[in-house]
Amino acid sequence: MMLDIHQLNVFLIAAETLNFTQAAQRLHMTQPSVSQHIQALERHFTTSLFIRAGRSLELTEAGLALIPMAREAVRLSTRIEESLASMHGDIQGHLMVGCSTTPGKYILPQLLARFHNRYPQVRVTCHVTGQNQALTMLSSGDVHFALTSFSSDPSPELEFCNFITDKVVLIAPLNHPWAQKGEIEPDELHQGDFIFREEESGTFISARDALAAHGISINDFHTLLTLGNSEAIALAVQEGLGVAFISQMVVERLAEGRVARVGIRGIEIERQILIGRHLRRPATAAQAAFWDFIFSKENPLLFPKSETSTLVNL
Repeated sequence: MMLDIHQLNVFLIAAETLNFTQAAQRLHMTQPSVSQHIQALERHFTTSLFIRAGRSLELTEAGLALIPMAREAVRLSTRIEESLASMHGDIQGHLMVGCSTTPGKYILPQLLARFHNRYPQVRVTCHVTGQNQALTMLSSGDVHFALTSFSSDPSPELEFCNFITDKVVLIAPLNHPWAQKGEIEPDELHQGDFIFREEESGTFISARDALAAHGISINDFHTLLTLGNSEAIALAVQEGLGVAFISQMVVERLAEGRVARVGIRGIEIERQILIGRHLRRPATAAQAAFWDFIFSKENPLLFPKSETSTLVNL
């Protein structure tokens, strides 16, 4: 009896959630149907894949060993189906994109809307997560592409291209003294009450590095709050709690006219948003179409061609 790819996919979701009910919800199946597929796999291998203790699940040694092989089998099956479909001129398939918070909320939706109009048979799943996690998912093959502002794990297997420049701006409440001045001296930064993103965020890293290049340590600033997303920071500044470094895209879409942008004399803060792919994993027709679309004239977010032609191997 041949292995059933669908059953392997059910197993992978169950292994990820360790909960048959949650797996059923993600797969749009019933919980008994999930259980039946798992039992069929266990009969096929004549071994248990899960340890069932009441409502809790744990993977057996055999279950743990099956995960990487099942992932590869599901990926290969998907690649075969998409490749054969492309021979008939149909670009279809499933793309998975990992991205950090700001690209995921303010860049990717517009990009994917345009791509979907061009290739309506391609389904896209986005994983909005931390930058390190997005890169880990790209390395492991859990996503096909990643949008991020840095690579903390250099690898010759990953190829990154400059995609878009994101300005990071200093914002203050409208009634703040800095708002009245419009521009401050770098030394005045030490007088602010700052609301920061977490240290692993691209916004924090960009501000930290740009200031360090001018001999200013962000760690010397007074930290009033640390918040996990830019929207909360914009709202906190709007309510008068403090000042913050934040993506200009967030200001333009959420807080324009409700906070003040403050210049820092002689200092501009920018970060490059990169898009990356795995070089060693064969691309499906859908993946190739997405990569080509990224650098086509159909993509309104694209750098000028002269700026995107340089590949960055990290």
